[in-house]
Amino acid sequence: MFIQPWDAALDEDEWRTWIAEGHDFGLLSVNGPVGSPPAAVPTHFAAGPGHLLIHLARPNPVWQAIESDPHVLFTVFGDYAFVPGPWRAKPGTPPADGVPTSYYTAVQFTCRAHVVDDPEGKAELLRRQMAHFQPEGDHAPVTADGPPYGRMLSGIRGLRLEVTDVRAKFKYDDHKPVEHRAAVAGHLAERGQGLDGPAARQQRRRLDRIGPWKP
Repeated sequence: MFIQPWDAALDEDEWRTWIAEGHDFGLLSVNGPVGSPPAAVPTHFAAGPGHLLIHLARPNPVWQAIESDPHVLFTVFGDYAFVPGPWRAKPGTPPADGVPTSYYTAVQFTCRAHVVDDPEGKAELLRRQMAHFQPEGDHAPVTADGPPYGRMLSGIRGLRLEVTDVRAKFKYDDHKPVEHRAAVAGHLAERGQGLDGPAARQQRRRLDRIGPWKP
């Protein structure tokens, strides 16, 4: 992932906060065998200190690739929007001369995958995920030997992704003048399609923190 200086995370807390705000679905990318394309698996995850927790169905063909090469990439993205050219035209130039772009946030975790296969280990992984996704506790106990989860554990395998590097990108034209960024955020809020609203909020948040871009 290429990151311009103005698109970089302002600090570690920025991407951590963004993940914690509910961005808990991503894409696991795994190296395939020589001559084959990489394998990519969309999945929910739960984050812990220095690791990500996921589980996948045992028949998933990705396991062979992981066992062959445990070095994987996990990508989370969101708050994206297409910005049409006229919104980005320089002052005094025809609107049609503006060049369109995409806005988005993306966080990429470089990880070493550790497979969790023992029943109690998988039960603990599921408990951690349930604590994240159903913190109200409105579910049956997750145990290795009790219903309903105990009998289902044989059908899944767990993954503990040990995070070795993180790269975060917030692409919202932060190198453009303040007036330009504020105007585009207004256009996004007015259009209101898809993730326009979240993209506008990210742009305004970054604008408040950065102000005029200083190389």
